Amino acid sequence: MAVPKLFQWLAGIAVFMSVWSAIVFQLVPVPLSPSWHDVVTVLPLYLLISFACYSLAVVGYRVATFNDCVAASEQLKEQVEEAKEDLKRRGYKYANEFS
Repeated sequence: MAVPKLFQWLAGIAVFMSVWSAIVFQLVPVPLSPSWHDVVTVLPLYLLISFACYSLAVVGYRVATFNDCVAASEQLKEQVEEAKEDLKRRGYKYANEFS
């Protein structure tokens, strides 16, 4: 049985946050200089900002390289025309016909 990706991410975040909190709150004696302690303290914020930047870059790239589906567009146009003709045959009158 495969573990869903969400649970894998949540488990990784839980492990990271438990190690981070143990270091920040000095529950585990880790000899860090004050400058490194400052870096470790804001590390989750840095990771969150990095993840947000990565997500924006991926979404931007996917939008920029989105392929048009010309065949599907033509098929949809044909289906719309067929539906209009079917409605006309059944007596439907268009109050405001645009095309």
